[in-house]
Order: sequence, then structure tokens, then C-alpha cells
Amino acid sequence: MEFFNRRLSIRKLSLSVSIGFYEIEKLRPQRVLIDVELRLPPLVNGIPDDVQATVDYDQMHKSITTLVAGRHFNLQETLCHEILALCARLDGVTGARVWVRKPDIYTDCESAGYEAEVGMAG
Repeated sequence: MEFFNRRLSIRKLSLSVSIGFYEIEKLRPQRVLIDVELRLPPLVNGIPDDVQATVDYDQMHKSITTLVAGRHFNLQETLCHEILALCARLDGVTGARVWVRKPDIYTDCESAGYEAEVGMAG
């Protein structure tokens, strides 16, 4: 019997987000990169070619872009945890990891960010 552990992901989703604690950060949106990884229940003895056996990543993408539209986040941590909450509500998800980072705030490093994950009892 074979078990297939599965993950679904969106990598480097680039969004313009109103984010930041300092007054200067509140003047204009900043570019934020978001990675999301969803854990799905394992499959036994093969992977069916059936949309019901997975999660709709279009829904995940749309939910994230809707979440950030028209509102301000003081902290990357808040944004990250709200995305995790979205993921936890998706049917068929057993866990999720989200990494949020600002790539443009320092010139001497790639980015500054925050990562968190959640596991759901099943």
C-alpha cells in the first residue's frame, strides 16, 4: 500500500499592500511577497484525476487578494495569521504554512518577513 503525502502551494504572490507600523509606511502601499503551502490529507494507492480530491487554489488566490484589498495591516504577523485563518477554513486542508515578506525595505538583504504554520485536528 502506498501513501502519498500532498501539499499545494502558491509561491511569491506579489501584492501591493497597505502595511506598516510607522507613519511613513502608511503613506503608500508596499510590495509584499506571500508564499502559502497547504497540507492535504494523504491519498492511498494512487492519485485520482478528480478535482474533488484537491483544493481549489484559485479560491485561495482570490481569498488572499480580497483580504488585502482596501485595508491596512500594522504588522506582517497580522497579515500572515489572517491568511492562515483563511487557509484553515478551506475544505480538505489539514495544515498550512504562510510566509509573508517585504522585499523592498532594506537594500542589503533580500527581504524581511514572518512565517507561521497551523495544523488542524482531523
